Amino acid sequence: MEKLTRSRRKFLKGIAFIGIFGGLVWRFLVPSTSNRKKALLEVKKSDIPLRGALVFKRSRVVVIRSEEDVYALSLICTHLGCTVNVTAENLICPCHGSIFDRKGNVMKGPSDKPLERLEVAEQGEKLVVLV
Repeated sequence: MEKLTRSRRKFLKGIAFIGIFGGLVWRFLVPSTSNRKKALLEVKKSDIPLRGALVFKRSRVVVIRSEEDVYALSLICTHLGCTVNVTAENLICPCHGSIFDRKGNVMKGPSDKPLERLEVAEQGEKLVVLV
């Protein structure tokens, strides 16, 4: 009779171990489905001048309004992560001299990648920059 009790305990411990171990494996091997983007900032459409830009230094983002559309660029230089300055014609990295055009493309190195283009969603009269 005692053998039966010990084997039942071993069985229950084994089931508990498999459940806990399986849960941990599932947690780390299966990717999460929460790929929802977060709102970085909101801006009124009317605040952005035509063929102009609004710079958000704290968020390191620029929202640019061209003739065709409105888009946002990250102000983090793709060379070494400095904050890029916005001028009327282009975007310039003050640290190492990389120059980007108004679309974020590299015009002069040392950077070899364009600036990251951020997603912009329209919500009525507001534009929301998502990351």
